[in-house]
Amino acid sequence: MNDFLREIEQAESIVILGHIRPDGDCVGSCLGVYNYVLDNYPGKSVDIYLDTFKPEFMFLRGADKILHEKQDKIYDLCISLDSGDLDRHAENVSYFYSAKRTVSVDHHVSNPGFGDVQFLKTECSATAEALFTLFEVDKIGQECAEALYVGIVHDTGVFKFSNTTRQTMEIAGILIEKGARSQHVIDGTFYKKTFKQNKMLAKALDATYLELDGRMIISCLTKDVFEAYDATNLDTDGVVDAIRITDGVECALWMYEYPNTGTFKCSLRSNELVNVNEIAGKLGGGGHVRAAGCEVTGEKNEIIEKIKMMVAEQLV
Repeated sequence: MNDFLREIEQAESIVILGHIRPDGDCVGSCLGVYNYVLDNYPGKSVDIYLDTFKPEFMFLRGADKILHEKQDKIYDLCISLDSGDLDRHAENVSYFYSAKRTVSVDHHVSNPGFGDVQFLKTECSATAEALFTLFEVDKIGQECAEALYVGIVHDTGVFKFSNTTRQTMEIAGILIEKGARSQHVIDGTFYKKTFKQNKMLAKALDATYLELDGRMIISCLTKDVFEAYDATNLDTDGVVDAIRITDGVECALWMYEYPNTGTFKCSLRSNELVNVNEIAGKLGGGGHVRAAGCEVTGEKNEIIEKIKMMVAEQLV
């Protein structure tokens, strides 16, 4: 038995935390742990706290049990998942600080390490993949397998990103054998778009322009566009990857403005040459070498120019 499972075994009450604006890996990882504990440690109290997430993930067992409002509770064990730093838990970080024991499982190279027990597996494509390596394979049930499969599918872009390895594919195959419905997950949570999402994608594509001799593509939508379409950040999922595959582009920057804050969410992707984690890190964010993000307060064009110059330095 490894230290991760030992911590779970010794705790009576467990809280699971993911990051703000949860993506597929975050939701899948949280529900993967939830279902693993549910199946193998009956009687334990387990809560998950997350922000609102895409309704496409609601088919996963336990998704309807996820809490969005804080409670006055102290837990024996807090498990931090898919979060490069504690700030990514926002106000839910209080559960981490008050818990008797803390564990973190992550795969971001920008993670500085935190928690009583740490599992930073940067070689893994997703936190869901990292969790698979910590679970006892014969004890992974169908619901757990499907949640982990969601996480891997989303953080690998359906197995096409450079973080996809032989191990990733082998684990995905095992999860399918255990009942994860591949087509259901991929079509239903990755490719399917609402009409509003298609409209916002169209707006984002229409706003794109090229810089650095066509090697960088940029798109930015301000809060007024979101207001006009009654849209949220959940309606722009996948934009940065849609523009990244433009012919001749090495680096993509996708930005959108948070309402009433003057702050922009910046998502960076690169294909082969640019270390976007390094760029995001200089702006207070982080992630991976080929996929990273940050939040920057300021004037839109100044932020774009700052990031463009840092990209240009790496393209010399």
